[in-house]
Amino acid sequence: MKLFVYHTPALTPTDSVPDCAVVIDVLRATTTIVTALQAGAEAVQVFSEIDELLQASAAWPAEQRLRAGERGGMQIPSFDIGNSPLDCTPERVAGRRLFISTTNGTRALQRVAEAPMVIAAAQVNRQAVCRYVWEQQPETVWLLASGWEGNFSLEDTACAGAIAQPLVLAGTVAGNDEAVAALALYAQWQPQLLALFRQASHGQRLLRLGFAEDLRYAAQSDVVDVVPLQQAAGIFSQSH
Repeated sequence: MKLFVYHTPALTPTDSVPDCAVVIDVLRATTTIVTALQAGAEAVQVFSEIDELLQASAAWPAEQRLRAGERGGMQIPSFDIGNSPLDCTPERVAGRRLFISTTNGTRALQRVAEAPMVIAAAQVNRQAVCRYVWEQQPETVWLLASGWEGNFSLEDTACAGAIAQPLVLAGTVAGNDEAVAALALYAQWQPQLLALFRQASHGQRLLRLGFAEDLRYAAQSDVVDVVPLQQAAGIFSQSH
């Protein structure tokens, strides 16, 4: 396997897709997707545009769907929930499909939707993702950080390093300088990821909006044993 890290979707090659794309938006889209599936959601369907989400979700009975979304960190008006993983309790999401649109993560997922294997990853399911990728042995792996509105984000690249670390130690080749940089960032901050998240610009934005507990939850490692795998374009469910 050869592993590449990209800090934002815009930095990915435009003429190819990898054998496996691992999309990371720790604060908070992929953390929310992972948590929703762990809590029993039937599936999570992602959208970059709100209008597309509304149109697709309208075809589902209200009791079988949840509209989730944010812009600028805040819940979209008229939606059932925002983009907080803490909203994804079994009582709320079990048996339902989550239709979600966010500022960054859902756009990153759509950038690589045509890859043969697309995984949603976060710090909370890092170990599960590493195990699954190692078992599948795809030839090329992109760890795609979502960033924030096209810019680099500390927390996503640190998570890319967290996923890359065990794979590289097991023999996977780091294919670009960004992979080496992500490994170094994670190695430095591994004992204090929450402190890193609180320093990150998006972490500070969420703190100002009152989402301190979201940061605390998202900074945990390996607490969810779920691998969200794309089953059809933009639709994720647990790997089996």
